[in-house]
Amino acid sequence: MSLEAAVRLTEILLALALVQQSLEHLRGFRDERILFGVRVVLCGLVIAGVAAPWPLVGLAGLSLLILHRFQGPYNGGSDRMGLLALWCLVLTRLLPTPALKELSFGYLGAQLMLSYFISGGVKIVNPDWRSGRALADVFQFSAYPVSQNLRRFAERPQLLRVMSWAVMGFELAFPLTLLWKPALVAGLAVAATFHLANACLFGLNRFFWTWLATYPAILWLQGRLL
Repeated sequence: MSLEAAVRLTEILLALALVQQSLEHLRGFRDERILFGVRVVLCGLVIAGVAAPWPLVGLAGLSLLILHRFQGPYNGGSDRMGLLALWCLVLTRLLPTPALKELSFGYLGAQLMLSYFISGGVKIVNPDWRSGRALADVFQFSAYPVSQNLRRFAERPQLLRVMSWAVMGFELAFPLTLLWKPALVAGLAVAATFHLANACLFGLNRFFWTWLATYPAILWLQGRLL
């Protein structure tokens, strides 16, 4: 995958993710409707490839106003990853030399890889994750599950322990997928399925779309390194 193709695909996927996030604000307060209405329009221009790269630059500027409005990335990790992707794309489009463009876009791919690896590292040092108790708490006490039947998983400690170690093992091993493209493709498919399951079971839909938008960056980075 060429740099231009990977950047363009990331732009489109990120714009679609931002549109999805913006729609929930169009019934909010007046200032929210204005901010997110403008963002939807700019995302449409990015998807259409009109007047590039200025709609992307406009989204970056608008992101600062949204951060001020909500006093930070109010939706946690998915907002932070979206901001990272957006600003890396802006730098990739505006930096003057091919080497700097590659550095900026490659940084996004590296951060995606680290997002999985660090998440696994944080989990494995936590005894509640190693025992499966952390997942039990998710199913038993979380406000997100769409079905009360899902809470019964909290009564199956052996299964939850296996699930916990499967998640931690995958996240910690994820950097190894960079050594072989088929392994990376398979790893991203597993990761996307994991995010999709979280979206369907717990309502964490932002993570699915935002992380999916960054996958072209790591696919390009792997090809560039090897």
